[in-house]
Amino acid sequence: MAFYKEQYSEKFGVYYPQAVVVGKPIDTKEVAKRLAKISTVSLADVLAVLAEMPGVLADFMSQGKSVRLDGLGTFRYTLETEGVENKADFDFQKQLKAVRVSFIPTKEGAVTKGGTATRALVPGGIEWLKYDGQAAAEDDGTDDNDGPDGSGEGTFG
Repeated sequence: MAFYKEQYSEKFGVYYPQAVVVGKPIDTKEVAKRLAKISTVSLADVLAVLAEMPGVLADFMSQGKSVRLDGLGTFRYTLETEGVENKADFDFQKQLKAVRVSFIPTKEGAVTKGGTATRALVPGGIEWLKYDGQAAAEDDGTDDNDGPDGSGEGTFG
């Protein structure tokens, strides 16, 4: 189940629902445990592959490529820059403020006129509950007891 809270926008003068993240993030080891459990690959093998993934993605993207992982999405570099009025003042190094990674989740489903496409990481039928300040302790998505601490402290996003 996912959580939301009522958020007020002073700028627009309206209330809107905002997704809430509760508890601690699920770490690489938990993801690896789940992948090992549902596949024929050992936990150590999954951890080894996941540990190497950031470097591999960075290497491909530094070659000017985007990286598409089927069922997950596409990663690519984007730039935060500052513009100049005159072309003669163009200086990449001076104008570059930050290099970021953009992630676009894979679309699944119909993409024809009148069809509906969904993002692969957004399953249908998500159960949304109003966040009441308490973290959901019943099912935190992990298979053991080292998940969220139930403190209700979370990141709002």
